[in-house]
Amino acid sequence: MVSMSCPDLLSLCSAELPDLDHPVRPLPRVITSPTFMSGPGWDPYVDYDSDSSTPVTRKRNIIVANFLPINSSKDPVTGKWTFTRDEDGILVQLTDGFSDDTETVYVGSLKAEIDPIDQEYISQVLFKEHRCIPTFLSPELHKRYYHGFCKQYLWPLFHYMLPICLDKGELYDRSLFQAYVSANKIFSDKVLEGINSDDDFVWVHDYHLMLVPTFLRKRLNRVKLGFFLHSPFPSSEIYRTLPVREEILKALLNADLIGFQTFDYARHFLSCCSRMLGLEYESKRGYIGIDYFGRTVSIKILSVGVHVGRLAAVLKLPSTVSKIEEIRERFKNRIVIVGIDDMDIFKGISLKLLGFELLLEKNPKLRGKVVLVQIVNPPRSTGKDVQEARKEAVLVAERINSIYGSPGYNPLVLIEESMPFYEKIAYYASAEYCIVNAVRDGMNLVPYEYIICRQGASDENPKPDLTHTSTLIVSEFVGCSPSLSGAFRVNPWSVDDVADALYRAIDLPVSEKQLRHEKHYRYVSSHHVAYWARSFMQDLERACKDHYNRRCWSIGFGLSFRVVALSPGFRKLSLDPVVSVYKKSARRVIFLDYDGTIVPESSISKAPSEEVIAILNSLCADPKNTVFIVSGRGRERLSEWFSSCEGLGIAAEHGYFIR
Repeated sequence: MVSMSCPDLLSLCSAELPDLDHPVRPLPRVITSPTFMSGPGWDPYVDYDSDSSTPVTRKRNIIVANFLPINSSKDPVTGKWTFTRDEDGILVQLTDGFSDDTETVYVGSLKAEIDPIDQEYISQVLFKEHRCIPTFLSPELHKRYYHGFCKQYLWPLFHYMLPICLDKGELYDRSLFQAYVSANKIFSDKVLEGINSDDDFVWVHDYHLMLVPTFLRKRLNRVKLGFFLHSPFPSSEIYRTLPVREEILKALLNADLIGFQTFDYARHFLSCCSRMLGLEYESKRGYIGIDYFGRTVSIKILSVGVHVGRLAAVLKLPSTVSKIEEIRERFKNRIVIVGIDDMDIFKGISLKLLGFELLLEKNPKLRGKVVLVQIVNPPRSTGKDVQEARKEAVLVAERINSIYGSPGYNPLVLIEESMPFYEKIAYYASAEYCIVNAVRDGMNLVPYEYIICRQGASDENPKPDLTHTSTLIVSEFVGCSPSLSGAFRVNPWSVDDVADALYRAIDLPVSEKQLRHEKHYRYVSSHHVAYWARSFMQDLERACKDHYNRRCWSIGFGLSFRVVALSPGFRKLSLDPVVSVYKKSARRVIFLDYDGTIVPESSISKAPSEEVIAILNSLCADPKNTVFIVSGRGRERLSEWFSSCEGLGIAAEHGYFIR
């Protein structure tokens, strides 16, 4: 059936495909077998100087994300572009979980706008030097896809915010979804350029690319495809308000493995599949799977971790050590609480500041002693909501400092400018307490980074006042909260709760702080980013192990496309041999179900039509036939409907009554 919200997928994409005036030299195309390349171009895995004519293939993981893990800069004088890999990005760090013989290829957009005339050259440079395949979206398409549908609809909805304010232009705009479809189509086309064989694995990341599985599955029925959602997934009551709810669910179900940060997010997804698509899930030996037209779509629940080694290395940098000493000198003899958040409406920055204000109001003895350093990362999106959230936070900060500040002392230090990563690490290492007060968040790695940095800072400077301690105040609506049992969990909407948690954390004995830190450190240091990536890929391999043991058929149009997987012994029923055997047989027994067989389940009138009665009478008139209707319906109704069929047998109420 064609999707009502998206009847013609190609028509949505055709207007957005890039129209370049010059020919683009293609990257490696799809390889249909280890020794045959189906498209022109060059293959980086062929040793052209070797005597062997067979290319050397390696296991390849293709990581697909909205942005490439690449930092780019352009020389204003020469106009030359320089690209460096972002070693602090999770997409780079997760490769530590892959085997040494695995090649990793990235597909995504650059954070810089590239002139169309340079895109061909840049593509070749990025692939050769960084194994990156860039997706060049036009500025208008990127605006409508990313800032439009992703940030205006999906991001708020997945964080439990409904579009109820008409004056803010938040109601569903079909053209923005069309841009979302077009962008996802471009991303999937770039993935196809990077796939070398059926043995490659594709790992798609986050809500920006939820339609990519459908595009890839349509081109490659047996593609080994995983998807991980880094954001929350809302309850079915929230998600069902999305006009394209079924299209997105069906697209995700074209993946082999779908990963979530917490059990709650996975449970919400399963509930949506059940309520909106009528699908049921099954749990066996710790694995959860959804049966989707013969394919088992596996569900993975595992939160992202941090790169312990990278954090430890940054802690040892001279610039970090110097910054730590500077911070400790600046806040000497004061209790330092740190908070690091993006500027958006879901981080609860204003609620955090109000809780800190109430702490100072209720506890005069802490005035002049405690300092909250709130670092605000630049917003990832623009809009009235972000501007209002920033304005509110600034007003609260100014009020706190005006009431409780004194010469040489500001209880609240609000840092809004962009800060290098090593400086954030320095603040982590210097602060005795850390608070994350988001009203809704997917994972939030700030607590994990804080724990590792506190451990490393103590190791580097083992003084009596620098024992292994890290005290956390964490919102119960943050994805990492369930894994931090030693943290003070708070309801961010309750200012009293936040203020009380801050006081109890400050008042905690050192021995208790040490115990809580040790418990957290054991978990965070073992459930790191490499562990997460390795576990995900292992489950993806397990989910794909039966790909070649099933026969597949493609059905559906647009975003309703799906693959029907059947056992190797399945054969399509052919009418000719059935008719031949029917004519040759001396005795025949015919059992017919009622609802869904004789009468469509969607039919409003459940009574059989005159045509059905005539066909049944024709079958019953043949003395060689014994015909039965088998149904769970009551005998009175079935007897009434088929009273004119004298030779028809009826097994009513699942066989309890037989006529």
